[in-house]
Amino acid sequence: MELTKRNHGADWDVEGATSQSILFKMGSEYYGLSISLVREIIKPLPVTRFPKSPPYVEGVVDLRGRILPIINLRSMFGLEPVTETDDTRFVDLQLEGLNVGIIVDAVSEVMSIPQSLIEVAPPIIAGVEGKYLQGIARLNDKLIMLLDVDEIFGQWKKK
Repeated sequence: MELTKRNHGADWDVEGATSQSILFKMGSEYYGLSISLVREIIKPLPVTRFPKSPPYVEGVVDLRGRILPIINLRSMFGLEPVTETDDTRFVDLQLEGLNVGIIVDAVSEVMSIPQSLIEVAPPIIAGVEGKYLQGIARLNDKLIMLLDVDEIFGQWKKK
């Protein structure tokens, strides 16, 4: 097997490979991220907002003495806003040069996704700009949009 691309622990392009991914929901759609990026999943905390931040930056939270910026992916992707529910979670991500939290409607599960079930994402799908997607996986009765964290968070990562 030849490795042609590596994305934060997700070997998406190795034939026959699988990747452990965390699945979460925004609306009725499922999204996936490599589990290797997830530090923890927490219930929402009080957010301190900052004036003149982009609309998708909710603010920051104090997570056990660590300041964590919170990004609203719904807003960033241009999806309709929803009110917080008992299922809403903050997902604390640790990326190269950046720690950030994202708000998701609900965390679904952790699963292994075989490379053979992943297809290249069309340029625009479900209102989400194609540039934010690594691909789309077909699993049972679900389509799972696999997010490209480098594209989503690259503007804030330390070089």
